[in-house]
Amino acid sequence: MSRSVPVVLFVLGFVLPMSVFSFPDPLQGDGAGTRVDPYLIPQTSAEITVDGVPDEAVWQDALVLDLPYEVTPGENVPAPVKTEVSLMYSESHLYVAFRCHDPDPRAIRAFLRDRDSGWNDDRAVLVLDTFNDERRSIVFGVNALGVQTDYYENSAGESDIGWDTIWGSATRIAESSWTVEMAIPFRSISFQRSEGPQIWGIVLTRLYPRSLRTWLANSPDDRNNGCSLCQAAKFIGFEGAAPGRNIEITPTVTAVRTDARTAMPDGDLEKANEETEAGLTFRWGFTPNLTLTATGNPDFSQVEADALQLDINEPFALFYEERRPFFTEGIDFFDTELDAVYTRTMRDPDWGAKVTGKEGRHTVGAYVVRDHLTNLVFPGSQSSGRTTLDVESTASVLRYKQDVGDRYTVGILGTNRETDDYFNYVAGVDGDVRVTDSDRVKVQVLGSRTRYPWDVANEFGQGTDRLESWAMKAAYRHASRNFYWWVNYDDRGRDFRADLGFIPQVDYQHADVGFSHVWRAGAGHWYSSCELSGSVEEARDQDGNLLIRIAHGAMAYSGPMQSFIYLDGMRTREMFAEEEFDQDRLYWITSFRPSGGLYLGLEGYAGDRIDYSNIRPGERIRLSPEIQWNIGRRVRLDLAHNYERLEVDGGELYTAQTSQLVAYCHFTARSFARAVLQYVNYDRNTDLYTFDIDSKSEHVFSQFLFSYKINPRTVLFLGYSDNHMGTELYGLTQADRTVFAKIGYGWRL
Repeated sequence: MSRSVPVVLFVLGFVLPMSVFSFPDPLQGDGAGTRVDPYLIPQTSAEITVDGVPDEAVWQDALVLDLPYEVTPGENVPAPVKTEVSLMYSESHLYVAFRCHDPDPRAIRAFLRDRDSGWNDDRAVLVLDTFNDERRSIVFGVNALGVQTDYYENSAGESDIGWDTIWGSATRIAESSWTVEMAIPFRSISFQRSEGPQIWGIVLTRLYPRSLRTWLANSPDDRNNGCSLCQAAKFIGFEGAAPGRNIEITPTVTAVRTDARTAMPDGDLEKANEETEAGLTFRWGFTPNLTLTATGNPDFSQVEADALQLDINEPFALFYEERRPFFTEGIDFFDTELDAVYTRTMRDPDWGAKVTGKEGRHTVGAYVVRDHLTNLVFPGSQSSGRTTLDVESTASVLRYKQDVGDRYTVGILGTNRETDDYFNYVAGVDGDVRVTDSDRVKVQVLGSRTRYPWDVANEFGQGTDRLESWAMKAAYRHASRNFYWWVNYDDRGRDFRADLGFIPQVDYQHADVGFSHVWRAGAGHWYSSCELSGSVEEARDQDGNLLIRIAHGAMAYSGPMQSFIYLDGMRTREMFAEEEFDQDRLYWITSFRPSGGLYLGLEGYAGDRIDYSNIRPGERIRLSPEIQWNIGRRVRLDLAHNYERLEVDGGELYTAQTSQLVAYCHFTARSFARAVLQYVNYDRNTDLYTFDIDSKSEHVFSQFLFSYKINPRTVLFLGYSDNHMGTELYGLTQADRTVFAKIGYGWRL
């Protein structure tokens, strides 16, 4: 019997009885203290047409509030523009209308974009703490052209952007204002069942981006309090509201054909793969707040292209963001101090099942996935290796947290992946304590047990016996209005492995301490904030040998035209391959928006850098310019480039460049076409390498995608992609081409 079966049985045995637990009265919150004079949201039985114009007579009976405070960059000063918000609810929906006054509507910064985009646009935002526990909120946002954004956010500011639900909204731009109506179905969100009224925490905000990114809110924000949800105004109402059955069924059909060249560069392009597959995803809210997601024969493919990263002269594996919806939904449930859960390790899953949700003080996240391939990363103190096993494996993860009072959270985490002759188990505990409004302590301890196949262990120097070790991380952070300081300690044993996480480095003890001081100003000043910071850190392996010691001194500035400058000077002593290297380098980020439709940025490094391949000192410069240009409301061009050059004794060792151009054309808020062109070029001076290596490698990736989304579940994708490769022996030659189509339809019962 698979070792994953006990994990699955434990998960089901734990979460299914939770619906019969008794929980605190929702009127009393969840240990967050006594609520004083909550706002009363009126109930209505009238029909409301969501068209962006709140002109029905029923809106006259709504609760109406202003957003009188500018909370960023000003600190609770009078808002520069007027905003009125109306709220009411029916048995099935929460209705919210924003009227955003604007002295110059032509200056509104809003563009047609894909869903969950438009972070710098004029936006109206609704934040709901439906459990009134000040731990996790649901965020709904709409830009001035009707582009929706929805996600979960926890009290630490970590977001679950992958969460999507079905809700209604519409906007309208008028002569002196723009308006938005939102209709949030109660069956689309989680909250406690109650026969009587409930109290929710609600934050109403508006982003007003001009020369500065100005946030307006209905309540003041105390910057000495690191918990923004703890300061949310309280609202009473929602009597008779019910989450509903929360059953969603989404069948999908995916068709793919790939032609690949039989041999490079002169072979023929021949059919390598052609298939049409049907898949099914089932979502069931088996309690009002716990959701089971099961998917069979799923389409886990990405329609998003990964952002290009330079992987030359990098001793450790690189991190890539997860984009697949099955994994991104509820991703913040699995976030811990140690990155023990990293779903990109699962490459080609056949099926998956997942449970996520929160019942009272209890938060649970769990999933089981059968992966067609098994990716492995072998971490070390100075570098990491990797390989892929062409065998199926079963991966399972369990995450549970319990709130204790209003300031403490304790949790457990367990992961397991295995095949016939390989396994990796990880288990541990963690805690999160808000010592004061400004101080927070986080601690996590994990243990692991691993066994690799004999041939793999022998090839990658992992030892043929079972590996056992542990890791821990502790952090103390103080964040107040003008002062921030921290102390971190990270300890990872030589044989610690978290094969379902992102831990490419082990066998070290690392400590760092730092501080920063911020000066803030409001509108009309030459700056909105200035910051000075400093830190020191040191890491040693488990035998006490120095790995790295770094001293940082940094400054940051933000001001008009949304300008931002960050400079970080570093002095480093690093040990690599038993040699010691002293390095000085400068890191910087600069960006600004000279207009609403144009963004310019530049990131870079300059200074000393180890040549890890040949074990010698070098001097590196890396430049990463970026341009985002909105041409009108519908067209956008994003251009990003990375340039890196490393010089050693004898001359230039290599020049590496990556470029990415992405062009969007949005037809409506639901449909767009996108073209992606990526180029990678590595030129190496082979005379300066101590081993054989190609002098040149090139790669061009192109993709075209048409996307139409009626809602997050009902979608149509049509696309084409190809790859061209080149070496010192031949120029760029097409290696493959793929055409694909996907259609999905979401039913909600």
